[in-house]
Parts: sequence; C-alpha cells; structure tokens
Amino acid sequence: MDLTAQQLHRDIELLSRVFLESEAETPILPRFSPEQLREEIEFEIPERGVDHDEVMRRLMAIFDKTPRTATNRFFNQLFGGRDPSATVAEVLSALANNSMYTFKAAGPHILIERELIRHMGLKMGFDDAEGVFAPGGSLSNLTAVLVARDHALEGAGDRGLDGKTLALYTSEDSHYSIPKAAAIVGIGRDNVRSIPVDDLGRMRVDLLRESIERDLADGVIPAMVNATAGTTVPGAFDPLREIAGVTREHGVWLHVDGAYGGSIILSPTHRHLLDGSELADSVAWDAHKMMGVPLTCSVVLFRERGRAAASLSENAEYLFQQDDDDLNPGTRSLQCGRRNDAVKLWAAWQRNGDEGYGERIENLFALARRAREIVDREPRLVLSCESMSVNVCFEVVGKPSDVICQRLDESGKLKVGYGVVGGRRIIRIVFVNPDLTTDDVDQAFAAILEGAAALPEGDNAVEACAAGV
Repeated sequence: MDLTAQQLHRDIELLSRVFLESEAETPILPRFSPEQLREEIEFEIPERGVDHDEVMRRLMAIFDKTPRTATNRFFNQLFGGRDPSATVAEVLSALANNSMYTFKAAGPHILIERELIRHMGLKMGFDDAEGVFAPGGSLSNLTAVLVARDHALEGAGDRGLDGKTLALYTSEDSHYSIPKAAAIVGIGRDNVRSIPVDDLGRMRVDLLRESIERDLADGVIPAMVNATAGTTVPGAFDPLREIAGVTREHGVWLHVDGAYGGSIILSPTHRHLLDGSELADSVAWDAHKMMGVPLTCSVVLFRERGRAAASLSENAEYLFQQDDDDLNPGTRSLQCGRRNDAVKLWAAWQRNGDEGYGERIENLFALARRAREIVDREPRLVLSCESMSVNVCFEVVGKPSDVICQRLDESGKLKVGYGVVGGRRIIRIVFVNPDLTTDDVDQAFAAILEGAAALPEGDNAVEACAAGV
C-alpha cells in the first residue's frame, strides 16, 4: 500500500500549515488572474509520473492561491466557516472511499443517512420521510421536479410527455436551478410560470392561483409549485401555508426549495418562516450552507414514502444483490456511485446538537441585525430592501456596487458579492459563518466604505451598468 501512516501524518501537518496558519495570517487572498495562475502553477498532465513529494509541492502551490472561504473575511456566497468535526469526517470519508448506493458497500453509513433523513423530515413536519442526499441543492431540486412530473402525468418516465403540456410555477426571485430542472425533465423552460413577488420578495399567492386556473382552462397540466424558503439575494420566504392551500385545492405538487433557508427550521425564534412546511410534498435542504458542513451536503426529503423510488429505481441485479430497498438508497437516487455526504453532517450534528444549531442560527440573525444597524446609521449607505433572513442588501450612495466588490476582491481585503434588487446593482452581504463576531461585521463595512471612497461616482441602475456606464 503506497499510503503509509507516517506519510499521511506528514501530509496532514503540511496541509494544516497551508490552511490554518496561512489563513490566520491572510484571511483573504488578492485575486489571481488565469494568466498569473498559468505562469506560476504546473497544470499540464505529465507523460511520466512524479513522486509523491513533488505532487504535494504542486498541490501546495495550487492551494496557496485558492480563494479562502472559511475565514472571517468571506461574505460572498451562502456558505462559509468550517466545522471541525465535519471536516474530520470528510477526510475519513475520503480514506474509507465507500459508495452510498448499497448497505453492502457502505454499511453503517447507510444507517447514518437514514437517521439524518428521519430527523430532518421530522423537523420539517414529515412523520415518515423518505429522502436521499444529493451533490447540491440544484440536484435536490431536480430530483423533486422529476418526481413531481411523474405525479402529474402517470407514465411520463416511460412514455415521455405524450404530447401533453405541463407547467411549473415559481417566484420571479427563485433559484435558477428551477427552470434548468424543467428543461431537463421535459417540462420546458417556456412552461415555467414566473410569479411576481410582493414588497418583501415573497411569491404573490393571488397571482399564483390565477396562473394555475388559467392553465387549467387552457388544458395545461400544473405539475409543480416551487416555493422558495430563502431567496438568493433578498432572502425572502414564500408563504408556504397559503401556497399549500392553492396546491391542495388543485392537486398540484408542492416543493419547497429550502436549500438556503431550510436550516432556519432549527431556530426557535425564526422557524416560523417555514410555517406550513409539513404541507409540502418535498423539501430541498442544504446543510453546507447555514449548518457549516463542507461542500457539498444537500438532502431532498419526500413526505410520502415510495415516491422517489417509483421515479428513479431501475433493475440492476449486478448492484442491488441483497438487503431490501430501504437499505439501498441507490434505488431512489439520480446517481449510481455516490460519495458519502451523510457522515460529515452527522458528525457536525453530534457536536452541535439541535440546541447548538439553534443557537448558531440565532447568532447569524444577530450579526445581520448588526449590519442593518450600520446601514441605518451611516449616511453613505442606503438599504435596498427589507430582508427576512441573514442577507443585508444595500448601496454605497453614488458609488458602483459591482466595481466596489471587484476592487475589494482584487485587493484581497474582502470577498463580497453584488446582486440586483429593484432594477439596481446592490451589495449583498450574507452571514452564514458562525465564527464571525461583531468586530468582523464592523471591519467588513469599514473595508467597503474605504474601497468605495476611492472610486468615482457611478450609477447602479442595471440599464446603466449594462451600457458600460
């Protein structure tokens, strides 16, 4: 065996220096251009292999210039931080290298996955949930759209849509994975109904009802309503209970895309944002976002057992040779070979418990409130929208949001992103890293204001930005 305990110990010691010591000294790296990286790193695949020490040298060169997402200067995406127990579990998973399609291949890890699905299902209000882990919220949403299609049109998995037109309904602020999933399963992007939102960014239920009823009158089959629990930019939560009233009235599948905001169900104070989740037919939930588990770790939950397997199970005697289907999650997954994403979430939940995760999310909301207070009292800043979650969207008055974010990235001072709210480019700062402190929030805004001060005046209107103004 090439890998020895001594070598592994040496490699881990080297990695810890690169990640932990270097991160502490330099939380955010300046942006390296593709041209710089090609000059400084050997990307080419060699004809003749090199020894392990040389491979490690080349790896260190790569990770020394890799964006740092676990530090207190990263606010760019809806993930951040590093849970130590989950990180160790991730390393162990790579060493064990089990595939999660059968109990025969994965053993106790199948029972871990089952327990997590049971527990997460109960949190959402599903008494006897079925589900499966997927590599990200987009694949969890795709799984749900596929199952909803088969629910709406019996036999679609075998015969296709058979000339029928199906429709999918989602808010205009929902995630881009929804129209993509509609395209993949044959519903089609043109049959995705984009429902307008209210002042808080929530789907308008009255307009949803009108859209469904109009389609029914035209002979179109309503296949799914996708309700978003935590939209990407403003952080809005669609009114699940009201939406469920419409879907149940018309027999339409209700999916909740809780990839971002699903974890808020663990918060005693804020779980009301997911009121009505028990009425959904399926829920997507990403643990690699607010729960701090290493990427990727996503789950799709189904309220009714058997739904996923009915759409996804295939006869494969060479693989499913023993144990019943309940112990062989490959029968209800889009994947065959599948990495073990369950054990790292289990390890993190063992460390934090329900209470610890509840406290974590409460703290994230407290940090977002701190940011909102800074925006309110600083005359150079203006709030772009009210947020129901841990997003804070704002502009620096008279300064271009996209350029501010770009310059901060290039300088290595802060990694933060921009979006569009109300037809204007805005800065979106999001709080998902539990290690952040109020000092980190203050320093982030100080960096934003300092970066903006060095820029000329600019218009954040989307039309102006598109025109290069």
